[in-house]
Amino acid sequence: MTPSSPSINDDSFQIYDLPIEIICPPGERIRCGAKPGDHFTLAGEMLYLPQEQGFSIYSLGAILPLLSGKQRAQQANDWITIDAEVACPDPHCKSRLRLVRTGTRTFRHGEVTAVPLPGTNIVSADTSRE
Repeated sequence: MTPSSPSINDDSFQIYDLPIEIICPPGERIRCGAKPGDHFTLAGEMLYLPQEQGFSIYSLGAILPLLSGKQRAQQANDWITIDAEVACPDPHCKSRLRLVRTGTRTFRHGEVTAVPLPGTNIVSADTSRE
């Protein structure tokens, strides 16, 4: 599924939701306190952890710079479109973080910023009537 392009009068945009899961080869030790299958979901700009499950700040730090790019559509041959696993930041740990694009979520420009769209004084279609 690829986010669609908005029409000229539409201030909406789409980004992918990303579940991020810890994976590890069988028998290998995970050093950050996680277990295979531990996960969180990035839905829009919100990060959701299952109740009573933590996530290493070091592991999060390793993937944080990639999340915004992974949420947005790129060209088909762009590595961020294809690559889905990031190594654990501990060089002695064999675990990986799997980032998989799932469904898309639609946002409106004016709901996420106060900066007008280029070439207009319109922040969003909803506030232009005020």
